[in-house]
Amino acid sequence: MFRLMRELVEVPVERKQKNTSPLPYHGWVGPCAQVSLLYEGFGLGDVSNYDSVKNFAQLMWPEGHPRFCDTIHTMGTQLEVLNKLILLMIIDSYGLAEDSLKINYTTSMRMMKYMTPPPGEYETGLFAHTDKPVSTIICEDQIPGLEIEVNDGQWIKLTNLSPSSFVFMVGDPLKAWSNGRLKSTNHRVMMSGDKDRFSIAAFIMPNEGTIIKTPKELIDEKHPQLFKDFDFMKFFFFAFSNPARHIDSGQLLYDFAALSPPVSNGHMDK
Repeated sequence: MFRLMRELVEVPVERKQKNTSPLPYHGWVGPCAQVSLLYEGFGLGDVSNYDSVKNFAQLMWPEGHPRFCDTIHTMGTQLEVLNKLILLMIIDSYGLAEDSLKINYTTSMRMMKYMTPPPGEYETGLFAHTDKPVSTIICEDQIPGLEIEVNDGQWIKLTNLSPSSFVFMVGDPLKAWSNGRLKSTNHRVMMSGDKDRFSIAAFIMPNEGTIIKTPKELIDEKHPQLFKDFDFMKFFFFAFSNPARHIDSGQLLYDFAALSPPVSNGHMDK
């Protein structure tokens, strides 16, 4: 998998620039100050659809690349299944019916390279943020760099992950759905050493028109409703808009959808 990604990053820039999307940060992003001078990422929507993967591959390799298509499609499909399984486990843990999270979605994949910083330096490969899709699964090579912010504001680097390890991230919409019980993870990538880092992220992306809504079973006097129902795609575009650039990533959900004051079921019924 990561060998194929090494082939991908060697594609000429004029081909990379054909990897575009109407969704922000879902196409090719090269090294830039807005993200990181050490970062390069490719976007592939609806990765469990073989035609989608094939269309992407033909942009990068006009002669085609069947091995890339087969590998990416298989990987993307498996990550979609794993993502759905984890979501079902979360729903079940609250004693809710499967349809309590009512979303139709596709899985978007992001293939990322983080380049080595200057010798002896410790630099940002990707700025700190919470994810805006519902959830994310990350698969990385053996080069560390992913860091998670814990409750006391300290950053913990995830190290010694096996090649078969996956990291599951709660996104802001899932936090809203759970009425704040689940915490969207603030994370970043920090680079040091002399080796490039490669990783893959698979995102659950609800379709246009999807409304994120907290189930009534998760709202009561002790747990008043924190967030109003909201249109996922409107939130997603807001999160990457110019006004949002100056707002902390973890605050964006509150600015867009927070109820003030929170509302309990008792008040909702009156």
